Amino acid sequence: MKKLLSLVLVAGMVTLISCGPSAEEKAAMEKAKQDSIAAVEKAKQDSMDMVNKAAMDKAKADSAANAQMEKARTDSMQAAAKKKPAKTKAQKKNDDVQKVLNSRGK
Repeated sequence: MKKLLSLVLVAGMVTLISCGPSAEEKAAMEKAKQDSIAAVEKAKQDSMDMVNKAAMDKAKADSAANAQMEKARTDSMQAAAKKKPAKTKAQKKNDDVQKVLNSRGK
């Protein structure tokens, strides 16, 4: 009985081992794995490209905004330089005195 049981166990194990995937199935599984890895790498690269493009667009927008701000600052400085400075009270008083003296001299 022991020999019969051992023989049945050995036959069962051989049957289970022979039912494993064939070489074609193994190759197909390996190809699917490689395709999956390639898809993930492509998605990762596409994502990085999108982030880089967004960063470049933001940098361009920031540069344009900075250029506009610099132009506005330059324009305001030029306008301030052209504008006559406001007279102080002492200067106004001095002008009034000069007018009086000039009117007396005539």
